[in-house]
Amino acid sequence: MTSSPLRILAFSGSLRTASSNAATLQAMSILAPPGVDIVLYEGLARLPHFNPDLDRSEAPELLPPQVRELRRQVGLASGLLISSPEYAHGVAGSFKNALDWLVASLEFPGKPVALINTAPRAVHSDAQLREILATMSARVIAGASITAPISGVGRNLDAQAIAADPELSRQLRQALGVFVEAVVAAPE
Repeated sequence: MTSSPLRILAFSGSLRTASSNAATLQAMSILAPPGVDIVLYEGLARLPHFNPDLDRSEAPELLPPQVRELRRQVGLASGLLISSPEYAHGVAGSFKNALDWLVASLEFPGKPVALINTAPRAVHSDAQLREILATMSARVIAGASITAPISGVGRNLDAQAIAADPELSRQLRQALGVFVEAVVAAPE
C-alpha cells in the first residue's frame, strides 16, 4: 500500500498573468521532492468580496460556493505556501479578501505556512501578512520562509526558468525541505 502524497496548497496573491509570485510557486511545484504535491490555488479572482453577513456558522448554506471550495482546498492541504506581492505598502487586496474568508473557518487554524517574498521592494506587506496570519492562528514556519527577496526572480522568468536556475532552485529546494520537515512533524 502506498501512502498518499503530502498535499501543499500554494497561494499567489497576484492576479497578474505573468506574476513572479505564481511563477515561483509553480517552480516550487516542479522542484518538490517525491511524495509532495504542490497545488496552486486558482480561485482567487473568483472569490466574492468578503461579507461577514454570509459567514455565519448557524447558516453555512449562505457561504458562496467559491468560498466553500476555498475552505475545502485549505482543509485538504497539510500546509500552505504563500507568495504575495506588495501594493501601496500593504497586502494585495484580492489576497487579503481570501484571508478574510478564512478567518472564521475551521480549516485554517494551526496550518503550517511558509511565506515566499519575490519582490525586492516588498518589505511592508511581509510584516502585515505575518500579523494577519498570527491573528488567524496560522503556524508560520520561519526557517521555510524566504523573507529576503529571491534574487533574480524579477527578471521575468517563468516557472521552468526559475526551476532551472541553479541559485534560485537551490533557495527554493532548501525552503521546501525545511517546510516539508515541519509539516510532517506537525500533529494533524
